[in-house]
Amino acid sequence: MVKNQSKKKKRGQVTLEFILLVAGIIAFLIVFLRPSGLFQNAVNRTFAQGTNGMEDMANRLTKSHPTSP
Repeated sequence: MVKNQSKKKKRGQVTLEFILLVAGIIAFLIVFLRPSGLFQNAVNRTFAQGTNGMEDMANRLTKSHPTSP
């Protein structure tokens, strides 16, 4: 009988840990992946910097080549 209670207690503990893990993942996703979240803002800044760098380089290359007659 004691062994049976131990298994139930262990099973309940595993279930609770799983629920807490899932809740933590959901909270993480809500905070970081929403449209105004930290992660989304960082991704947008990175894309903007990359795009601006490519545009600057394209402008430099365009200005460095002489126009053909």
